[in-house]
Amino acid sequence: MATITIREALNQALKEELARDEKVFLMGEEVAEYDGAYKVTKGLFHEFGGKRVIDTPITELGFAGLGVGAAMAGLRPVIEFMTFNFSILATDQIINSAAKMLYMSGGQFNIPIVFRGPGGSAYQVSSQHSQALESWYAYFPGIKVVMPSTPADAKGLLKSSIRDDDPVIFIEQERMYGNKGEVPDDPDFTIPLGVADVKREGKDVTIVARSLMVPVALKAAEQLEQQGVSCEVIDPRTIRPLDIDTIVESVKKTNRVVVAEESHPLCSVGAEIATEIMERAFDYLDAPVKRVSGADVPMPYAKNLENLAIPDVNRIVAAVKEVAYID
Repeated sequence: MATITIREALNQALKEELARDEKVFLMGEEVAEYDGAYKVTKGLFHEFGGKRVIDTPITELGFAGLGVGAAMAGLRPVIEFMTFNFSILATDQIINSAAKMLYMSGGQFNIPIVFRGPGGSAYQVSSQHSQALESWYAYFPGIKVVMPSTPADAKGLLKSSIRDDDPVIFIEQERMYGNKGEVPDDPDFTIPLGVADVKREGKDVTIVARSLMVPVALKAAEQLEQQGVSCEVIDPRTIRPLDIDTIVESVKKTNRVVVAEESHPLCSVGAEIATEIMERAFDYLDAPVKRVSGADVPMPYAKNLENLAIPDVNRIVAAVKEVAYID
């Protein structure tokens, strides 16, 4: 295994899939000659050429539509949004075309397409560039939604997403591109979609966290371990399909649960997970499900306010102590 960053893991996945399948191509803003706004596509244009790695104008609706058409014709496009905030402009093609085409065509057209790029909070780019949109996309049948939190997950899940015959929303956390971790060297290493991962085993409280909140939850669990509280940390990795069974089994063991996310609380993925737990494991709960979410406000620009808007270790620790009835 090699220790690499999430950025490098994503680059490896794209490079290996471009080499493996000539139907795969990459398209988006600055993905080619500039090597990508976040350098995820570094070197791919020079290795595979301008027919496989394609720079586009700043027209998200346009190149998303081109991607859907290419997928209908049998290709496997990977569409990069410079930020998922810009995908809002392409939602007609993502939701009304990509997600619904298999159903509306009576099974005649699969849409093997990946829409990927950074999402969630960034560093002081304010409210129009720091939005968590996963619950929005997960709402619609026909789309799979993936959110990795480690380099290994990033590589394995992206490769599986590219090989999948359905449209996939693949949201990378902008703040996490430089995070390092071990990644298998096997070029055929993949991680199946719809399978959660237990990032840390514990017996007292389950913490369900995704994307940016996974390392935060792990730090909180380390701190709580020193206080005698054993926390199990579960990363769903995919939001749709959601591996609720793994989460429920953990809750049946620990009898307490905290759901941590950086997104707004109303109509969030955390709200769905909390409801599923209440429906499936109510009799096992020794405390109400506790949610820790981002502030229900547009993301502030000021650094001190931005820090207050995003859940941190202290808030997760406090939530765990609340469900464990610890002062």
